[in-house]
Amino acid sequence: MLTIGNGAVPLYMQIKELLTAKISRKEWSPGSIIPSELQLAQELGVSQGTVRKAITGLVENNVLTRKQGRGTFVSNHDPDRTLFHFFHITDNRGHKVIPDSRVLRCRRKQASRMEASTLQLAAKTNVIRIERVRKFLATPTMLETITLPESRFSSLGKGGNYDLPNTLYELYEKQYGITIHSADEKLRAVSATKQDATLLNLEVGTPLLEIERVALTLDKTPVELRISRCSTKNHYYQNTCF
Repeated sequence: MLTIGNGAVPLYMQIKELLTAKISRKEWSPGSIIPSELQLAQELGVSQGTVRKAITGLVENNVLTRKQGRGTFVSNHDPDRTLFHFFHITDNRGHKVIPDSRVLRCRRKQASRMEASTLQLAAKTNVIRIERVRKFLATPTMLETITLPESRFSSLGKGGNYDLPNTLYELYEKQYGITIHSADEKLRAVSATKQDATLLNLEVGTPLLEIERVALTLDKTPVELRISRCSTKNHYYQNTCF
């Protein structure tokens, strides 16, 4: 039975928080089916409609996924989810595709002050820093610097193994048990440095779009800092808000 902790908080919100906590604690793992609305209503001692409202909120937040005729599942990462929820670069015809990636470097370094602050790490904590170039239709278009806490991704890139998958969020989930549920992004205009220009076949000073993304787990813990510098000659940033 549900113990109501705060009468000022609507009951469906309390249930939503309870279900979220179960997912955060890995009681329900990514890709697993959750109990039916009727089962949950009976377990919690509330109406089925109240449970449905809580679940609908989690579906809208991409925490749960309803599959017609099969039930409701904990959302997990696959290329489609990565493409539609976390990738916002579109070509000039409005087509969105995940670019190919080539890792340039994967190093273990002491976190910079900015990295430590953004990822909520102690000073001098070690991080893994991945640098890669991404190509759209074989054309180098984007440079990425990805910073991860070494403590959470200890084996990543060890032994010179830089054969990392194109979409990293699926790797984080399957190999390290870390599911990305949301991301905060900041955008700004920058000029191409000499290194940018060389890797993207541009003139030094060419305008680029810089995207700073902090990827968060369900409990809002930051686990990845990703800075992307993108040529907008044939692409633009598109994000539909609901």
